[in-house]
Amino acid sequence: MKMKTDILIAPDPNDARLTQRVEGIDQDGATIVTSVTVERPMTLFLNGQEIVTMMTIGDYPEYLALGYLRNQNMITADEKITAIDFDEDIDTIVVRTERKTDFEEKLKKKTLTSGCAQGTVFGDVMESIENVTLSVDSIIHTSGLYALLKNINTQPSLYLQAGAIHGCVLAQGDQPLLYMEDVGRHNAVDKIAGYMFREKLGGNDKIFYTTGRLTSEMVIKTVQMGIPILVSRSGFTAWGVELARQVGLTLIGRARGKRFVALAGEQRIIYDAQGTDGDQ
Repeated sequence: MKMKTDILIAPDPNDARLTQRVEGIDQDGATIVTSVTVERPMTLFLNGQEIVTMMTIGDYPEYLALGYLRNQNMITADEKITAIDFDEDIDTIVVRTERKTDFEEKLKKKTLTSGCAQGTVFGDVMESIENVTLSVDSIIHTSGLYALLKNINTQPSLYLQAGAIHGCVLAQGDQPLLYMEDVGRHNAVDKIAGYMFREKLGGNDKIFYTTGRLTSEMVIKTVQMGIPILVSRSGFTAWGVELARQVGLTLIGRARGKRFVALAGEQRIIYDAQGTDGDQ
């Protein structure tokens, strides 16, 4: 299903801050110069409280901060943000809210996730998805899925230039709207969540794509954003599948070219294009 949309944010592989050139040797012992992805720490404060230090490529720090706080239920959907101050010199960002916040006890309950660069999920986050109702009217055509995968894979990116990075895409139909990259897939997700929060962009008619595994963390964050369809080129974890089935999320993995496997929410898929035979 073709939809006329323009991409709002796309990767910028020409941004000199995000990669650096490094000399090495190749398989034949010849000297080469190649691009590698830059990562740097960023410490996030909510009002006067230090929340977390994350490793990130450093683009879109405001979206990353807001998305992290939103996905950890530290700010609400209607939170009044009074200021966001980013100091690049000391790699610190401070988000200030109208209401007072205190997450000392919540911070004690954080759990490391399986995400690259050590993602975190706090103890009460999974409880929050029990009250989320995903759209039952949203559908995905296989023709649209194949076109979306092609559009994503042909988009210039840091992954194609330097590798060592994950990408996440918010799409509508077969068209990417937001394409964010980072060293950890959870950071890329949070940047999109931060944009959606700040711009009041709903997720009920959207598709979320990630290059990373379909873990419980990825399912939880997608549900929190109100997005009913989650797609990945990678595989699944058992807990991710179980959670997706519980909340009615369409979960599509191993999506490459014209192949995919759906393990939850298959009722949203309309088969209007022939796939490719072969092992998944």
